[in-house]
Amino acid sequence: MTDAPPIHPVILCGGSGTRLWPLSRKSYPKQFTPLLGEKSLFQASVRRLSGPGFARPVILTGEPFRFIVLEQLAAIETGAQGVLIEPEGRNTAPAVLAAALWLAARDPEALMLVAPSDHVIPDADTFRAAVRAAAPRAQAGDLVTFGIRPTRAETGYGWLEMAAKADPDAVEPQPLARFVEKPDAARAEAMLAAGNYLWNAGIFLLSVRAVIAAFERHAPDMLAPVRAALEGAEDDLGFTRLDAPAWAGVPENSIDYAIMERADNLAVMPFGAGWSDLGDWQAVWAETGPDGDGNVTSAHATALGCTGSLLRSETDRQELVGIGLRDMIAVAMPDAVIVAPRAESQRVKEAVAALKERGAKQASEFPVDHRPWGWFESLAIGERFQVKRIVVKPGAALSLQSHHHRSEHWIVVQGTARVTVDDEVRLIGENESVYIPLGAVHRMENPGKLEMVLIEVQTGSYLGEDDIVRYEDVYART
Repeated sequence: MTDAPPIHPVILCGGSGTRLWPLSRKSYPKQFTPLLGEKSLFQASVRRLSGPGFARPVILTGEPFRFIVLEQLAAIETGAQGVLIEPEGRNTAPAVLAAALWLAARDPEALMLVAPSDHVIPDADTFRAAVRAAAPRAQAGDLVTFGIRPTRAETGYGWLEMAAKADPDAVEPQPLARFVEKPDAARAEAMLAAGNYLWNAGIFLLSVRAVIAAFERHAPDMLAPVRAALEGAEDDLGFTRLDAPAWAGVPENSIDYAIMERADNLAVMPFGAGWSDLGDWQAVWAETGPDGDGNVTSAHATALGCTGSLLRSETDRQELVGIGLRDMIAVAMPDAVIVAPRAESQRVKEAVAALKERGAKQASEFPVDHRPWGWFESLAIGERFQVKRIVVKPGAALSLQSHHHRSEHWIVVQGTARVTVDDEVRLIGENESVYIPLGAVHRMENPGKLEMVLIEVQTGSYLGEDDIVRYEDVYART
C-alpha cells in the first residue's frame, strides 16, 4: 500500500469506564490510566494506530479531558491533526459522523479507522496489517467492521454472524450477515460451537464518502444537527469545540444501531491475534498475565497463600496484603477499596450506582484532580479547613481568581512560585509561605523548568471548587 492514501485514525475517548472502579471514574476514566504497563490505554491506542500508511489521529473527547489528551499525546511525542470536543456525550454515532464530516471537508476520499481508546491489542504489527488488508474493501465503499475470533462463550460482548461460506480464519474481509446483541449463556455457547460467529470489537474502517452516504440513508435526522455543530464550531487553544446548542439537538444513538445493523454493504475483517476491551477486573487479571499460582499483584500488594487473585494497590502509601484468597479481586485506592470474587466483576457498575445513590463522591470523583496546569489532591478535610498538595507544571499558571468564602495559606515545598496577590507580585521559594486573604485577587505560576509543589491550607465557611471567580485564564475556562 505504498501508493495508497493514508488511513486516518479516529479515536473515541469520552467514556467513563465505571466497570473498572475505583481506578476508573467519571472524572478520570480508564483510557487515561496505565492499567497495563507504563503508558495509558489511550497512549497505547495512538501508538498502535500510527506508522507508515497512517495519518495523525483525529481525537473525539469531552470538555473535562481535553488537556489530558494533549498532555498524554505530548508524553509520547505525538500530535493530533484535530481534537474535537463534544459538549456532551451522545453515544458513538454522532461522534463518528462528526469525524467523517470534519475529514471530508479536508479530503473527500479519506479512509477513517474508528477505534475506542481503551482496548488492548498486544500484537500491533499484526493489527496494522489487518487494517491494510481491509483498506481496499473500504475504498470500494463497503463498511468494514473488525470481528475477533472468539475464545470463549462471552456474554458481555455483541457478536457478528458471518455470511454463509465466509471464512473466520481469512486474512481479508469476509461477507457479514448481521450484528447480534449480547447473548445469554446458552446462546453464546451455541454461537461459539457454530464457528461462524465473531466478537464485535467496535472497530470500523470506513471511507468518509460511504459512511456519510449511510447516514443519509439510514439516519438522516442526525445529519443536519451534526453539520450545524461543525459549522458553528469554534477553534479554542488548538481544539475544535463543537457548537453546544446544535449538538444538544443530535439524536443519541450508537453507530451499530444507527447504521451498521441497517446497512447492506457490510464486510467483516476477522482478527485472531489477541484483543480485549478490558471491560472488567476479570479481563485486567487475564491480560496482565497471572503468575504460576494464578495471581496478579502490583508493586505495593502481597499475596500469601493466594490463588487466582488480582491484588492492586495504586499508591505507595498503602500496602495491600491478601492471605488465603481464592479467585478474588482486591483493588485499593487512597479513598476507596473494592473486594469481590473474580466471577462477580461485572457487578462493579452496581457498586458505583449504589455509591451515587448515597451521594458518595468516590463514585465519580478521582482522588487526584487533574487540571491543565498540573494536579492537586486533598490531604485532610475538616468542617472549616482543607489541606491540599498542589503540583504545577513548568511554565504553567493557575487562573487569576478570587474566592467569596475562603482564605488560603500557600507553603512552597519544591521549586519556586511566582505569586500575585492583588497588586503585588513576588517570588516565593522553598520553605517560604504567603497568605491569600478572603476576596483577594490572586494567581500562582511556576516560572521554573521543574515541577513546583506547594501545600495549600484553606480556611472558611465553604471550601467547594465552585467558589472561584476567574478574571483571566490561559486555558479559556469559565
